[in-house]
Amino acid sequence: MKLSEEDKRLLLGLARQAIENHLNGDPPPLPTLLDCLEVRCGAFVSLYIRGKLRGCIGTFSEKEKLHRVVRDMAIAAATCDSRFLPLKKMELKNLEIEISVLTPRKPIADPSEIVIGVHGIYMKSGNRKGTFLPQVAVTQNWDVYEFLGHCAEGKAGIGWHGWKEAELFTYEALVFKSGGPGTGC
Repeated sequence: MKLSEEDKRLLLGLARQAIENHLNGDPPPLPTLLDCLEVRCGAFVSLYIRGKLRGCIGTFSEKEKLHRVVRDMAIAAATCDSRFLPLKKMELKNLEIEISVLTPRKPIADPSEIVIGVHGIYMKSGNRKGTFLPQVAVTQNWDVYEFLGHCAEGKAGIGWHGWKEAELFTYEALVFKSGGPGTGC
């Protein structure tokens, strides 16, 4: 998927407006309808305050249009990430937004198929699952096995070596942000 700089600007503005409207008790904004916003794909929205992660939620579902996914994930990242208290209005002035538009997941048979900086990982073991966006391994300076181990232990809750018995998938992400350093979630 390719997005123009204008498309990215519109999606970042939509995410910010959705959060602001939600915190003010107003209805979600209606997006400017462009073809790129109508595509059905998954996305994650990561929020930062002064470069520190403040919320991150996304979906791999391809059932909704991109503009709706970005709007809904922005609100969820601001209010529903269990690692953080809900965002407060006073934090909006320092809010940085990062959007990761996702390709479909592809099953892999071996960790050698993972390219650090290109692929995100998704793993599933029974009803446990976890993911890291492609940018996480780069910012943490992890190799493939650290990437898998941290995801298995910290995200999927299946132990450091649990990835060895899990179903593994890779995906790619088109990542863009409103400013400031982002590291994914």
